[in-house]
Amino acid sequence: MDVIESLKLNIQKAFSALGVEVSLNDIVIEHSKDTAHGDYATNAAMKNCRLLSKAPKDVANALIEKLDMNGIDHIEIAGPGFINFFMKNDSLQPIVKKILNEKDTYGKLAKNGQKINVEFVSANPTGILHVGTARGAAVGDSLARLLEASGYEVTREYYINDAGNQITHLGESIQARYMNLFGIEKEIPEDGYNGQDIHDIARKLKEEYGDSLLNKENALEFFKEKGMKIELDRIIEDLALFRVKHDVFSSEKVIRSNGAVEKELDYLKKYTYNEDGALLLKTTEFLDDKDRVIVKSNGDYTYFLPDIVYHVNKMSRGFNQLIDVLGADHHGYINRMKSALMMHGYSADVLDIALVQMVRFLKNGVEYKASKRSGDAITLRDVCEEVGVDAMRYFFAMRAPSSHLDFDMDLAKEQSSNNPVYYAQYAHARLCSIIEQGKDIAIDEDAKLLEKPSEMALLKHLASFSNVIVDAAKERAPYKITNYIHDLAKLVHGFYTECRVIDRDNIDLSSSRLALCLASKIVMRNALDLIGVSAPERM
Repeated sequence: MDVIESLKLNIQKAFSALGVEVSLNDIVIEHSKDTAHGDYATNAAMKNCRLLSKAPKDVANALIEKLDMNGIDHIEIAGPGFINFFMKNDSLQPIVKKILNEKDTYGKLAKNGQKINVEFVSANPTGILHVGTARGAAVGDSLARLLEASGYEVTREYYINDAGNQITHLGESIQARYMNLFGIEKEIPEDGYNGQDIHDIARKLKEEYGDSLLNKENALEFFKEKGMKIELDRIIEDLALFRVKHDVFSSEKVIRSNGAVEKELDYLKKYTYNEDGALLLKTTEFLDDKDRVIVKSNGDYTYFLPDIVYHVNKMSRGFNQLIDVLGADHHGYINRMKSALMMHGYSADVLDIALVQMVRFLKNGVEYKASKRSGDAITLRDVCEEVGVDAMRYFFAMRAPSSHLDFDMDLAKEQSSNNPVYYAQYAHARLCSIIEQGKDIAIDEDAKLLEKPSEMALLKHLASFSNVIVDAAKERAPYKITNYIHDLAKLVHGFYTECRVIDRDNIDLSSSRLALCLASKIVMRNALDLIGVSAPERM
């Protein structure tokens, strides 16, 4: 058990001794940023004072009287009722052995039996994956990694929009370029696609089928299906380069088969009404600000209707919660979809939608712009190859998904402490170098001689890793991991400056410090992995 877990349990038992039962999940232990305020702090007295019908400070004093002081040097009450803990050194040192024993699993929680579906990317398979999709891919994958580390069983899902007009326009565009290769004049439709990938697919089909497709029956259907498969395969390949892998690819066409949309319409009858020839869903009876059209006056379905079918389909697969990672322009989508699921008897919080703002890519102070239709798109692969996957994944995780992001490609390539990913990876490489230099010295897993301020600060930070994971997963906030990584790197560099790790005249101290280096290296690697970033051993 680490220090934070021990403190939580200690506080819970103290509340119990006062006749109040408080859940461990409701007890928050924070790492004090200023050592003058102790090593750890909690607002438990303030948060639960009503249970005891006392003022927060009185509750804090009552708790202190009941706390087990083992491992605690002393306690202070601050402000309106914060409890500050000043720990004994020997209460922090055991975290090293825990990390060395658990290695890759350190920080991760036991399986909790809950299943979560994270649907992200889901770009239309009509072109090469462009950089506009990259942030959503990074956010979705990082969330999935965080949720898995927090004990959830996670399914990463990609929804293939293969039943709409965009696929027809894709087929028409490829067919036109294919015919052009045989000297036949054929214009790309107004809403068609004109990227280099369309020309490449047309040439590939000519090489494989010759001119046999010119007079093929149902040729457009062939071009649609073939083109979509080729485009989707490319997307999957580019996502793999970006260290993103989906478990499930769900086809809109398949989900809509067997009359699923019509069955949904029949189910929703009691929540619908006609207005000006259109069919509207009474989403205002739940969370929405206005009712939504699900069947247009011309009889066509709006995109909202098959989306309802898709979400109901996902819930039927036994998930406890759905998370959709969508662009920021989908803000109005949240309450309407929650309302539709509530019509099926699900609670509002069964669906969580993470909105991701657009990114501006800057190079030499000039903005990159991308368009799949015009054919001058900057692809995900282009940027990965120029600045590296590590920089892209780290930069995308650094800010809250809902905030705008300027991606400075020049900074992403800079090999200096100004570049946050370089700063973090260099700390890992530095630890590897120190460990290599001291490979002939036995490791003291008990780390019993650690006592310097920089050593204590590093120990406290390592002990907080699991709590940070849980918090980042709960808040859908990968940036909390990059904050943790940055602070860890800063503490590692500070420790390296203050402490001489390899001291041949003091092998026992070197043994304890090497153990701290190894523990820090493990945690840094684990933290970087949560956001899909590598941990190089040399730089």
